[in-house]
This record gives sequence, C-alpha cells and structure tokens, in this order.
Amino acid sequence: MALAAGASGARFATYMAGLGEVIGRAGRSAQLNEYCAGLLMPLERKSVEPIAAMTAPAHCSAKHQSLLHFVGNSPWSDEVVLAKVREQVVPAIERHGPIRAWIIDDTGLPKKGNHSVGVKRQYCGQLGKKANCQVAVSLSVASDTASLPVAYRLFLPKDWAEDGERRAKAGVPDDINFQTKGEIALDQIKAAQAAGITPGVVLADAGYGPSTPFRSSLTDLGLTYIVGVLSNISVWPPGTAPLPPTGPTPGRGGRRANIRLRRDESHQPLSAKELALSLEAAHWAAHWHEVTWREGTNAPLTSRFTALRVRPAGGDHKRSTPRDVEWLLIEWPEDEAEPTKFWLSTLPDDIELQELVDLAKLRWRIERDYQDLKQEIGLGHYEGRGWRGFHHHATLAIAAYGFLILEADAIPPSATDNRRHATRLRSKAPQLPKGFKPRGAAIAA
Repeated sequence: MALAAGASGARFATYMAGLGEVIGRAGRSAQLNEYCAGLLMPLERKSVEPIAAMTAPAHCSAKHQSLLHFVGNSPWSDEVVLAKVREQVVPAIERHGPIRAWIIDDTGLPKKGNHSVGVKRQYCGQLGKKANCQVAVSLSVASDTASLPVAYRLFLPKDWAEDGERRAKAGVPDDINFQTKGEIALDQIKAAQAAGITPGVVLADAGYGPSTPFRSSLTDLGLTYIVGVLSNISVWPPGTAPLPPTGPTPGRGGRRANIRLRRDESHQPLSAKELALSLEAAHWAAHWHEVTWREGTNAPLTSRFTALRVRPAGGDHKRSTPRDVEWLLIEWPEDEAEPTKFWLSTLPDDIELQELVDLAKLRWRIERDYQDLKQEIGLGHYEGRGWRGFHHHATLAIAAYGFLILEADAIPPSATDNRRHATRLRSKAPQLPKGFKPRGAAIAA
C-alpha cells in the first residue's frame, strides 16, 4: 500500500477516540475499537464470534462474551453515535463538494428462521424477489463524490408490531409501533432537519414516490424532491388541469356548494406511460434528448430523457384546487420498446434537463453504500435476534464505513487505483486460531 499502515492506524485511533467520547462507560471504548477494527478486517463473516477470534485469538471465549454484550445488550445510543460519525465524516465529504441530496432507501437482509426481530417473507432487494428477510430504512447525505448513512431503522411488519410475545423476546421498545417505510423515512428526515444537517434534494425510488401523502409531506417540510414513480401514475398533461367545481347546486333544504374538482368522459388525466408514448408518436426530436450523467465502469452512462411540466392527478377529485405543477422526468433508452423509468420532481421550473437527470441518477450512491456495507463491512452478518443488537451492529458498520470515507479523503488520488478500499488494516490483522470455524451459515437465523 502507498500509505503506511502506521499512519492509517493512527488515524483510526483518533477517529475511534472521537466516537468513544459518546459511547458511555470507559470500558465500552475498547470494545468499540475492537468491534469496528474487526469489521474492517478481511474476515469471511463479520459476526461477533469471528471478530472476537480475530481481535483476541488467545482469549477468544472471553472476548466473544464481552463483544456479545457490547453489541447485543449494552445501552448506548445509536442516534448519538451516528451523530458523532456524521460530525467527523461529513466535513471530509464536503471538502470535495457540497451535500446535494438526502437519499431515502431501504435494504433487505436475508435470514433463515422466524425469530430474528422483524423477519418476514417480504420483498428483498438484495435477492430481487420476495424472501424471508429483515428490511431497514435509511437516510443518507450525498455529494457528487461520496455519501454517508445518517439514520438507519428496522421496518417492523404489522404482525410483528402487534405480537406482544415476540416483541418482548426481541426487546422491541414500547414506543415502537407499526409504521410504513414512508412514515419511518419521514421521521428520519424530520430528525435530520432538527439536527441541522445540511439539506439536500430528497431522492427516493418508486417504493416511496408513488405515495401522494409522502410527497406532500416533503413539500410541507420545505424540501424539494426527485422521486421515482410508476408508469401508471396519473397526471394532467402540460397545459391541462381538472375541471373547476360547478359551484352551488340545488339540494334538499336549499342550495349546497359543489367545491370539488371534476373530470368527465372527455376530460381525463393520462398515465405517465400514455403521456410518454404520445410524445413518441408526435414529435420525437422535439421532446427526447440524449443525456450523459456520469462515467460508468467501461463507458459513459447515457440515455434518452424528456421532462414535462405536469400536475399529479391522484385523488384530485377530492380536492377543491388543483395540485401544483411539477416536473415529470421520463427515461426511454434507445434500445427499449417503451419508457423504463419515471420521476416526479418539485425542483424549479427553470432547471436544465442535464441537472435534473444528474440529481435523479445520484441515487446510485446509496446502492454503492449498501454494496460496500454488506460486502466489505458485513452489515448483514449480525447473528443476534434482538432489536438493540440489530441496530448496534448497523451503527458500528456505518461507523467503520465512515472511517473508509475519511481514509479515501486522506489518500492522494494518485496513491492507489482504488481509494475507497485502500485501507482495510489488513497488515495489522492477526491470524485466526488454528481450526477456527465460526458458527452460522451465509444466511443467519
């Protein structure tokens, strides 16, 4: 490595000392250091037992019990530690450019069995299908060059939330009730605002964007957004709107006011897909433009886009005034038979198409976050079953990931071909005890 292990180790110690200030009891600082170091080491599986064997091979059993208590039961605050991670890491991100986005996403963690907190057969993005898994919702801050999760919370399915026996066994706090993923995300956003985190455009995929209450809540919070929506979302095409209320109409006991917006057989909104297809049939060159948004692994990433000023139409027949006009961004790759992606955005009406696309595509950073957190840090390797341990492990994984961001900032661009993974403290990692085999399979119970 171009960077001496000693310098990396010194920076790691300084970083851990900062986190140790908020972890609570003095003894926890050593456990914090050991656990995060273990997450950064080249272990095949990064659960408590192999981390204990790696960090203290001569006292594996005692270290295992110590770390198990630290992660599974110790009452330190995930929110306070994540705030300290943010305090140390975000300035390094901002040295290379401002925070541009707050990215909402969720990630699935495959599991076997029925006892791990929140586990249920549900959609798992990691597997691309429904499977037995836990799902966590996160909020990340992102610039053009890096991103960091600043909030992370388990989605507790309704049958779990209403099962007192399972809640008690898993240690689910009394104040945790059932919330949709969108409601969890909005709570995370409100907490980020209260903490004074530099605001950005809110980005979310089509798991969140189709919800009118979710989008309306973002606007009420004073935030702009670019959110994925489905092709069947209903919109009023440019220059059109629902019909106005008819006004007072005769009724029993006198005249009553009809204050709701109207539609009729000849005046209906279109789905986003129908609107896109109508553009293709009309004047292709006038609407569709090729845009490149970043360099890919082998070539620039380029596709065809158009952006139109529309009014979302969902539920407006229950309203008395039309919804505000916003952007409908549509992607239609040249080699596809029909449009593939749709977004709604409340960014200003004078924004350039290039910037709109750049921001919509900035969501890829959260995918990179989760790829690194799972493959490099072991986000999904925790084998405990409780609420506290699930969140403690995730917090420590994010803390370890934050250190890698700091290391990428510390290493000159020419020092290595892979700055993000330049330091894993591999040179300082002791050997596992001979014949050691960790409990648990690739998918833990």
